[in-house]
Amino acid sequence: MRATIKWIDGVMFVGETGSGHAVVIDGPPDHGGRNMGVRPMELLLLGVGGCSSFDVVQILQKGRNHITHCVTEVTAERVDAIPSVFSKIHLHFIVTGHDLKPAAVERAVKLSAEKYCSASIMLSKAVEITHDFEIIEV
Repeated sequence: MRATIKWIDGVMFVGETGSGHAVVIDGPPDHGGRNMGVRPMELLLLGVGGCSSFDVVQILQKGRNHITHCVTEVTAERVDAIPSVFSKIHLHFIVTGHDLKPAAVERAVKLSAEKYCSASIMLSKAVEITHDFEIIEV
């Protein structure tokens, strides 16, 4: 995998991935930014949330579960020091579907956390990562 980060001005950058996608990275005005893009630490949360969501949806679909929607809310706490690293990350999966079994969703979340999600497993070496879920029946 490859990525290129190009400085635009101030603290604004454009990150380009090897797969040809781009994202604007910027900071708040009090750090010299114009608030026109995501913060670098927010990108980490999007990465772990996206990786885990991908796994959970794929596992549920392969298990022939009738999933119609999945939202993952990621919350994090940071230490009050420099560097301001994450101390805790929590992923809350909201899975919507027909006749979803709690055991199937729990299994998908657990498999993602313990076996498949590279981002979550990597970050868990330094950060406490927790998971939970809720099911919305439609």
